[in-house]
Amino acid sequence: MNNDTTTDQRTLTADAEPKPAADAASAHASDEIARLTDEIVAALKTVYDPEIPADIYELGLIYRVDISDERTVSVDMTLTTPNCPSAQELPNMVENAVASVPGVRDVKVEVVWDPPWDPSRMSDEARVVLNMW
Repeated sequence: MNNDTTTDQRTLTADAEPKPAADAASAHASDEIARLTDEIVAALKTVYDPEIPADIYELGLIYRVDISDERTVSVDMTLTTPNCPSAQELPNMVENAVASVPGVRDVKVEVVWDPPWDPSRMSDEARVVLNMW
């Protein structure tokens, strides 16, 4: 996962927090990014693969979420397999969920295959739901 942060764009990942702002003027922007991050994660947790009773965030299908200063959100996600029957609908569901967050201006979702998804990416919550302990 990429955790780089630049001055004009914050990169957030499923297991990372926004990096602190460098000065007081950007502290407000950092607070807004933190709020957006929390709300985007909550929105992503509403998206379920129709064949798996766990949300895509806890399954580890979300690899990267970038929030620009203009509040444009880019999401890199993957699928459990390239042959996933939901391959067409899941990216649209992610786009709609993120776009519903107040303050988000635009959303771009890209399906990536590197690194390939495997069950080790799942959270403990997903493992419990799927009885994979």
